[in-house]
Order: sequence, then C-alpha cells, then structure tokens
Amino acid sequence: MNEKRVQSGRYFMMGNVACAEGAIAAGCEFAAGYPITPATEIANTLAERLPKVGGAFFQMEDEISSIAAVIGASWAGKKAMTATSGPGISLMLENIGFAIGVETPCVIVNVQRGAPSTGMPTIGIQGDMVQAKHGSHGDYQIIALCPSSPQEMFDHTVLAFNYAEKYRTPVFVLSDAFVGHMREEVTIPEADRIERVYRKIPAPGTDPLEIKGFLDEDVAPMPIFGQGFKAHVTSSCHDEVGKRNLIDISALDKFIRKLSNKILKHRDEITLVEKDYEGAEVVLVSYGAVARAARAAALRAREEGLPVGTLRLITPWPFPSEEIEKMARTAKQVIVLENNLGQMYPYIKAEAAPFSQVSFLPPRWVGEIHDPEHILTKIREVLR
Repeated sequence: MNEKRVQSGRYFMMGNVACAEGAIAAGCEFAAGYPITPATEIANTLAERLPKVGGAFFQMEDEISSIAAVIGASWAGKKAMTATSGPGISLMLENIGFAIGVETPCVIVNVQRGAPSTGMPTIGIQGDMVQAKHGSHGDYQIIALCPSSPQEMFDHTVLAFNYAEKYRTPVFVLSDAFVGHMREEVTIPEADRIERVYRKIPAPGTDPLEIKGFLDEDVAPMPIFGQGFKAHVTSSCHDEVGKRNLIDISALDKFIRKLSNKILKHRDEITLVEKDYEGAEVVLVSYGAVARAARAAALRAREEGLPVGTLRLITPWPFPSEEIEKMARTAKQVIVLENNLGQMYPYIKAEAAPFSQVSFLPPRWVGEIHDPEHILTKIREVLR
C-alpha cells in the first residue's frame, strides 16, 4: 500500500468521485463493474485507487458477472460493491435476489438515468425507486439511501457499507445523474472520525458443523469462506444452518419472515428522514436531488409568509411510514415532489391521506429538476 485509504481534507469534488472515496474510506476492498453512463466515474476512481490501498477493481464482461463477482468477494470476507445505472440493475436483479436470500453484505450504487430500456443516458431521473424494492421476485425487504449532494455521496456510501455489514444484506445507494455529476465542496474527515462497521463472524474454535449462520432476526454471524467454516450457501429455502428444505411449508414461511424481519425489526435504527415542518400547513415531501428544489421553494414561500415545510426521505426503503404519518397529522396539505411520474407517491399517499390532503407535482419535463417557482405556484394553489 503506497497511498492513504482516507484522503482527509476539503475538496471540490464530483458526486461520483465522492462516492468512490466514501467506499474506500468505509473499508471497501473489492469492486466489480461494467462501464455505463452516468456511473462510470465511480468505476474509474475505484480502478485507480483501490489497488493502491490493497484492494482490487475488476471490469467484468457485463453487469451480471459484476454482481456475481461482488457476491463471491463478500463470501470470501471482503467488503464489496458495484456501481451502475438502471439498465445494469435490471441485469443484476436475479443475483441481487440471491444475495438477499443468502444474506450477503454488499453495496450497490445506482446512478439513475433516463428510462425505460436504455433510455437517455445523459439525463438524470428518479426512475428506479420501486425497482430497488420490488425488482427481484418474492417478498423481501431492502435498505436504500438517497443522497442529494456530493457530500452525501461520500457520507451515504460509508453508511451503506455500515448498514450492509451490520444487517448482512445488500444496500442500495440511489443517486442520479444530477447528483453523480454535480461538483460541490466535499469534506472527508480524518480516518479516526469515520465510523466503520464490520460483519459478525463466528468465534474462533466454533464447531463448523454447528454454526447457525442464517435466518437470525438479530443477524447471524457469517461463516465466510477460507476461515475454516463449512457452510451450505443455497438460494433455495433453507434453515438456520443453510440446509435446504423444499417440502415443509412452515420452513418457507420462516425463511421469508425471518429475512424480512431482520430489516423490519431494526427499522427505527435504519430509517432516516430530514424534517423541517414545525408549524407548516403545507409540507413538501421529496428525496434525492429534488429535495434541493423543495428546500429552495420552501424558503421562498416562507419569505412570502406562507406556512410551508419540508420532509426529505433519506432512506426510502424500508419505507418511513411512521415518519410520514407523524408529519401528515400536523399538516393540512402534503405535496409530493419526484423526478418521475410518481413512483413513491402511492406509498406516501397511503400513509398521509387519512390525515391531510395529498397531491403530486411532477416536473414540467421528466428528467428536469423542479423549478422552485413551479413548486411555489402549486403551493399558492393549494393554499387558496
């Protein structure tokens, strides 16, 4: 190693580069990916920096092999990640489901772009929000973070690794082309001020035939390969020791519920929102890049004497239902802002509508961040 893992200091930095630096600071040792706009700068930075700090970056032949390599590296005990955009996520989803089923810690960065299909690579949208939660088949829970700035690209990537390691699960960072390609000041703390979490592993001397390495709602120790532990890692329904059970329906029920409850039981430790709505009659609910426009619109509205506040979803998954209900009980009007045709809107409305009026405001053009004046027009309309 001939370079510091944490390059502390203040920088004028692109969001994608900040993401890569956050991964390295969090202890990432392995990354695999395939070039795709608008995420390629993450791979480029990791390819340059990881070998200098004792890690490795592999450019794979496609996104399917990329996520497979990440899962393999994680089971070899490495903190691992990939970065891509929506089309790449679509190709990865089968293996993402596998990673969820066998409880594999890893980080998946999605720098979202115009879609569906290959869409428009140069335009950022928030088009993959529901894909992150429901893209793979079956019932499961996922953790996802939505950064709104280059600084948060650094901070949230560190947090994503910590969540992945603590809860032994894949974690999404749902960025977009706006945040990924934005350049702003980024402060990287000193190494000893960055929290790093590492997965639990069985205690030395543990009988490898008696390790309960799966299906623990408080997260089982991970019997990683190469450290003397035997484990049967299967995507099929299995029990606490990884043994397949394809006959007993109660085993399937337990398999599904345990995997979900591992996240839901800890939702209060995971869920993050940013709220500024005390005394507000109208609350703007947003996430990611759109939250910047929501904040600007709320400030202008207050300058006009209008009672407007904001609620930003930092973790859209697991869905912050309690936080949204609490907000809705104090507001008369809730306006949901998204750079799409309303992917999170039905979830937000379901929690807020019993207590307040809920409406959705798309951008004038999908792929364009909301103009604060456009939002102000909607605020004045609902306050009439």
